[in-house]
Amino acid sequence: MASRDALWESGHDETVEVNQRALIDKVLARYSGEFTVFRELLQNSDDARSEEVEIVFETKPVDPEARIISQATGGPLPDLKTVLVHRWKFRNNGVIFRDEDWSRLKKIAEGNPDEEKIGAFGVGFYSLFSVTDDPWVTSGEQWMAFYWKGGKDQLYARRGNLPADAEGKEWTMFDMPLREPAPMPVPFDLIRFLTSSITFMTHLRRISVFLDDKRLARLEKSAGESQLLAVPRGVNPRTEHGIMTISNIRSTPLHIRAEVLKWVYSLGSEKKRVIKMPDIAKVAKPSIQGLFSSIFGGFSGSSTPQRTVTPLPVTEPEPEMDLLTVNQSSVSLTIFSAEVTTKLDKKFTAALHRSTKKEPPSRLRCELIYTGKSEYDASMQEDAKFPSSTGSIFQGLRADIEGVGSTRVFIGHSTAQTTGIGGHMASRFIPTVERESIDFMDRNITVWNKELLHVGGALARSAYEYELQDIKSMWNKLPPPTDALADEQKALIHRSIHALKFFTFHTSTPSAEVSQLLETSFFSCSSSSNFPILSSQGVLNCADIRMPDPSLSTFVKNLPVIPQELILDAAPMLAVLQSRGLIKAITFDDVLKELNSRPLSSLEMVSCLKWWMQISSEWKGDRNRLIQVQRTLINASILSATTDKGEEKLTQLSSIQTYLAPKSIIPVGSPLPEHILPLQVSKELDTTALEAVFGWSELSIIDWLSHLCSLQGKVGNAEFDITVSAPWSERVLGVLSRGWPALPAQSKDRITTILKDKTCVPTSGGMKMPEQSYFATVNIFQDLPVVTLPSGNNVRGPMERFLQALGVRKHVELQVLFNRMVKTNQWTVAELMKYLASIRSTLSEEELLRLRNTAAFSRELTQDDPDGLPNRYQARQLYEPLDIFRKLKLPVLDWGQKVKWRGSSDEAKLLFDLGLERSPPLGTIISLCTDQDAEIRNAALHYLLDNASTKYQGYDAHDFENLAYIPTSRDGKGLSGHAKGSKDAEKLQVHAHPSPNQLLQLLRNRPPKDIAEARKWFPVISTRLSDFSNSNLHDLSQIPFVPTPSGRLQPSQCYIGAQSTNSIHSALFTFVEFGSIGNSFLMACGAKQEPSIEEIAKVLLESPAKYYKLCGDPERYLQELRNLAVNLKQISGATITRMKRSPMLLGMQFKPRGDKKVEDVDDDEWDATYGLKKAEEIVMVDDTNTYQAFKDILWTAPQEDLIEVLYHTLGSRKLSVHVKEEYQTTAEIPSSKRSAEIHELVLERLPLFLYEHTHSRTRVSMTWLSNPSNFVVKTFGKLAVQRQLRFGDLRMTKSHEVSAIAKRVGSGPIQLWVAGNTQVDMYDVAMSLNKQLFDTPKANDALLLMTILSTDLRSLKRRGYNVNRILKQKAAALPPAATPPVLPQDPSIVKPPVSLSGPSVSRTTNALNGPPPPLPPKPDSTQPQFPADAQHPTPWKMAGDWLNKAKDTIQQSTRGPIPGAFPGLIPSDSQPIVDPPPPVKRSPSGPSATPTNVISHNIDLAVKACKRESGDVLQTRQSMHEVKETLNESYCDVSGQAENLKLAGEMDVSKTFLGDNQVALARFIHVLLPLSKVYDLPQSTLHIFYDATGGLIAFNRNASLFMNFRFYQQWHDAEVKTGQLNNAYISWYFTLAHEIAHNLVQPHNSEHEFYFSAICEKYLMDLGRLLSANSN
Repeated sequence: MASRDALWESGHDETVEVNQRALIDKVLARYSGEFTVFRELLQNSDDARSEEVEIVFETKPVDPEARIISQATGGPLPDLKTVLVHRWKFRNNGVIFRDEDWSRLKKIAEGNPDEEKIGAFGVGFYSLFSVTDDPWVTSGEQWMAFYWKGGKDQLYARRGNLPADAEGKEWTMFDMPLREPAPMPVPFDLIRFLTSSITFMTHLRRISVFLDDKRLARLEKSAGESQLLAVPRGVNPRTEHGIMTISNIRSTPLHIRAEVLKWVYSLGSEKKRVIKMPDIAKVAKPSIQGLFSSIFGGFSGSSTPQRTVTPLPVTEPEPEMDLLTVNQSSVSLTIFSAEVTTKLDKKFTAALHRSTKKEPPSRLRCELIYTGKSEYDASMQEDAKFPSSTGSIFQGLRADIEGVGSTRVFIGHSTAQTTGIGGHMASRFIPTVERESIDFMDRNITVWNKELLHVGGALARSAYEYELQDIKSMWNKLPPPTDALADEQKALIHRSIHALKFFTFHTSTPSAEVSQLLETSFFSCSSSSNFPILSSQGVLNCADIRMPDPSLSTFVKNLPVIPQELILDAAPMLAVLQSRGLIKAITFDDVLKELNSRPLSSLEMVSCLKWWMQISSEWKGDRNRLIQVQRTLINASILSATTDKGEEKLTQLSSIQTYLAPKSIIPVGSPLPEHILPLQVSKELDTTALEAVFGWSELSIIDWLSHLCSLQGKVGNAEFDITVSAPWSERVLGVLSRGWPALPAQSKDRITTILKDKTCVPTSGGMKMPEQSYFATVNIFQDLPVVTLPSGNNVRGPMERFLQALGVRKHVELQVLFNRMVKTNQWTVAELMKYLASIRSTLSEEELLRLRNTAAFSRELTQDDPDGLPNRYQARQLYEPLDIFRKLKLPVLDWGQKVKWRGSSDEAKLLFDLGLERSPPLGTIISLCTDQDAEIRNAALHYLLDNASTKYQGYDAHDFENLAYIPTSRDGKGLSGHAKGSKDAEKLQVHAHPSPNQLLQLLRNRPPKDIAEARKWFPVISTRLSDFSNSNLHDLSQIPFVPTPSGRLQPSQCYIGAQSTNSIHSALFTFVEFGSIGNSFLMACGAKQEPSIEEIAKVLLESPAKYYKLCGDPERYLQELRNLAVNLKQISGATITRMKRSPMLLGMQFKPRGDKKVEDVDDDEWDATYGLKKAEEIVMVDDTNTYQAFKDILWTAPQEDLIEVLYHTLGSRKLSVHVKEEYQTTAEIPSSKRSAEIHELVLERLPLFLYEHTHSRTRVSMTWLSNPSNFVVKTFGKLAVQRQLRFGDLRMTKSHEVSAIAKRVGSGPIQLWVAGNTQVDMYDVAMSLNKQLFDTPKANDALLLMTILSTDLRSLKRRGYNVNRILKQKAAALPPAATPPVLPQDPSIVKPPVSLSGPSVSRTTNALNGPPPPLPPKPDSTQPQFPADAQHPTPWKMAGDWLNKAKDTIQQSTRGPIPGAFPGLIPSDSQPIVDPPPPVKRSPSGPSATPTNVISHNIDLAVKACKRESGDVLQTRQSMHEVKETLNESYCDVSGQAENLKLAGEMDVSKTFLGDNQVALARFIHVLLPLSKVYDLPQSTLHIFYDATGGLIAFNRNASLFMNFRFYQQWHDAEVKTGQLNNAYISWYFTLAHEIAHNLVQPHNSEHEFYFSAICEKYLMDLGRLLSANSN
């Protein structure tokens, strides 16, 4: 391959063409800012050293005569908004163009190479093409014009010389004819732009703006004398990378004056004024963490706050004015200019040259406009003079201290880039091509711009430092600040606030990096601690200033803090300073420094302590560290307090231990210990916190007293010595007595101990110790020292009680008393006790103990006592002086003859306290009952009997079983002939009968020898049953003491009765009879009335064949199976498992007589055969036709519902499970008339059938069947059914013709096929339809449907069918329901039934929204009819009438009569006149009635099965079948739906139900409680619920009965409220019977109705008595 060089040599050159028009358009497209043309021309003018610029907008062609504005015409001024401008002219008086300038003017993208010039990209001039296509330039003697040659895309320039007499050659002018006339730029906005632009222009001084010949505005800039400033100390003049260095800074005052026509102001501005909302940033509040940051570490501050803007308020219209009037305004500014030198390496210089096409400057300036506080205020006042819609044209130059973003970066002129601070900034930043923002894209330019921004930040910091130095100088010349600041100080504070707000950095736009870099440089150019700010003590560095804390300001006064004005008005800047750690909160070290520097006054100490208590309460950290800090605080604190004598006293806070509470009883002027906190401090503080925080305790009485006692004997303290100064002693004792009642016992003991040895009690004999002093009441001797107070006050009340507690005596000491009186034998016992009783309250326990142990009492003397002095005894050795004790010859107290003994006197009570006996101990009195002296013995016995229940309740005969103290006799007169012998014997615990243990031992060791003896024993022992414990009765049940013909048996093995009502049970179980009372004893020991169902089942399982043989015939055995079925729930699971495996079930099989074939045998030529089989060997007949086909080979279960439930439970399956049917047809007969007739007939009669069918649910609804696509009738020539039997080892197939069959595939329609070759048998139709309608079709159902289909409607009406009503209900049925589910393929799988549309749909639409259905109309709504001769009907006649009404109600609710219930009470017109279907032949033997004892036993079981509901949330059973009440409503259970009930309360706590129904609920309970007694039901089995919308009257859940309160409230409460309870009794009597019957039979069928009737009959008499009692 040829080399690149070789290829290059073989090629040729071609020019690269540029579409200049497109190039210029694309370049200009980047100039997005406003006034771009003027900005570029102004910059060019300044580069040309122009001092003046004029801008002219011409509205006319060049023709002078066509001017719109003319001074000669004086016409109206045009609208500056709409007047069309044809030409722009711009001219300056700078240096005229040189040849190189003319040459560069023609070149695109070739900037000015002069490093002192701003232009860098050479595209500034071409901005003119944004408004014109052919600009014209004149300068000096020459001109140059630009045009698009031929109107194409190539730009040409034509150059020439001006005429010699041309005017204005000293100007350089740019003439711009507009492409098309357009309104001029908004004058006000343009002038404001020019005002900002002239500010940083180096040479430009004046700018004028004209519209034609009218000067709209004139701007003139003048600069004052500049001042050279040194870079502030601490500010680093070098940038981060060392490229730039600030050599010096100049401060130049600048004054700009403007003359603007009001015409300009009248148009307003298109720019919206922006008002800065108050900053949301707040200065961080002082915190505990900040306080201890110096100890526990620092915490970070918050971020710099952001600014938000809001639009200006709506402006008001300006009044009319002269538009040509000139408004003069001016502004004064300060420009800080930094002279910067640059130092760049060659590589970086080359890179910048490549980007900017010029060498980077070696020296440059960075300028910042600073508007001082006074200038700013003046500018604000000036701004107020102008319309609010515009404001002043200098508004853009004024300091932006609110951060609205009006200050810009100038690169020769204003750009779109904001600075983020309060002033404009200008320097040699390198902009983007459109010169609207600083370039941060190019890597090298970015370095240059960032370094220059670093210079800008340092310049801003320097300007701030200059301002603060000036403030500091002025502040130091003022006098020190006081609480009220002087005006000069306030002015300096506001000036400082202005500086802080000016240099608060807000987010800059469009580049936020500009303000970030400026802020970083502003703070980083100096050391972090060297930031001056005004404090409460002048301008200081931040490191020496703290944020104020109100809780510390009252005692930390020497610490410089930020003034509150700064916190309020300069919050954003302070927040930044805090976040940077420049300003910190007051630390604990600051507080310690303050405390170490000076003592605190009382008020300051109060503030200090309050502050620390708040710190302690809010502290969340380590308490141990806080305690260490607290200890440091206390050690540093000194209190300076003034004493009563006016002397200053310094107290070290660490020496404080106690304080004096404000309400303390301790005298303030008394001597106090040194460790107490002065009262002027403690009274201002929470004493609870003093204890909790500092551990100081209140100065106690004991501490104060101890301090007083410590002054005893010291020189100079005599007036406060309690042992010397009687007045001071009285005062101290008074203080102690007032506080005495509230003192705890320990403190009282301590005070007593302190004072008992002190001669502190003033007495008549001088200062005495308490125990040496007596109260004035002790006047028995005259020489006793009696308490005498110096004040003359009497000793009483608290003082008396206190002195008594100290030991001051209220009586003479006992020993003194004994010495002076008793030993001299001058006082009797009565006189001694009288004195002691008078001082009883003053005697101490010690003294009472001495009295008890002192033998100071004499006893009565007898004739046997020796002469001489009487003996002395302790009180407990003597008895009360009563005659009974004298008879018993017990030592009696000698009370004397002068004073009568009274046991209730104070003297007697004191003696009893000292131990005087009031009755002999029990052992003593029993011993006296055995005395040889008959008189003593009898008296002792009588005393014992009389006081047995009071004084000798602890008497137990077993304790004295070895003493002969009870007199006995055999004459039947009782104890020693005593009249109350039986009661006395009871008192002495002499038993009337043997104990249960004795009887138990008797029956165990010597049982009755025969039945005759047992008949005597058992009734007697039965009277003692209440004495036997459960364990005694359990022991008796295991003892074989019952005599029977087969030997003695345990009671648990016996059954009561001569024999069982069931002869079979009599042969299998042992029955005994000992009379009603004797039987009750045996039943208590475990005997039973009848064997339990579990026992019967176990006996049957032992030998089913033997049991069957004892029964004698199949019907008797079948009755036993019925009994098992009824009570199946009571049989254990283990027994049921055995029953499933045992051949104990009665099976039935039919055999033809003789040798005939099965097909030839008539119905009456079959013989039934019975046998005992296992459940799995028997089938249940659920299809009569199939059964007829195979009945000669199958063992079937008796066709009774109750029996089939038992067989099914044990494992028998339905016949249909074992048989598979297949249908055979010939060709279909289309459009058969028979099909239509049968279709119409079925749909017409099915509602009648379904109305009567209540014991099971249908798979589909009548509404669904009425849909033509869901029920189809077809006719075929012939129909046949083939049935295949598969049962065990049996396999057989039989076929026969039928007249009708019904089938359904999946969820499709029900198809009824009829045969066309024979008359349709309605029985076949009924059987076939029943198989599709019901999960378990019954034979009776087929017979009923057959009857309804084959009988005309008139006959049905005569037989009692309410045809019209039923058909009306059918016509009013709801729209068709959804497609029913697919029928189960396996008939053995029982699926949840699908309810018919009648009851289910009506429940969801009507019953849910209305009250319960009303009671059906009563047959006799008027008064009851009685026979003519019955003037006063008896209660039983009334009861009969009520029962008739109730019976009618139940019949209508259940849609049929109740069989067997209340014969004769049912009105004849209520009986249906329907011919009964032919009976099903169940057994060859004649019908046998169930024994009444079995029925009664089952009823008892049903009642006893009722139990309490233990759950709080109930769910009704979904398997219960619905019983219709009225209007197709549910009677006792919801139609297969689960409804949750919550417990509302117990039956006997009516108030727990809903408050609004409390009274009505109580009445309902009043109705149910008597009925529970009628049925002998425990109250806990009855429950009340409230169904707000449904039709549920009652239900039975697991043998718990639930009644709906809503039906009672609607039906009966109004009557019950008036006292008429009988209707309610009757209604709920039958409701309870209905639910009790569900304990035996779950579904609503004939068997349930049978037991319902039987229950009603059994308890009818009890109901009658209830009704009769209520009527009376």
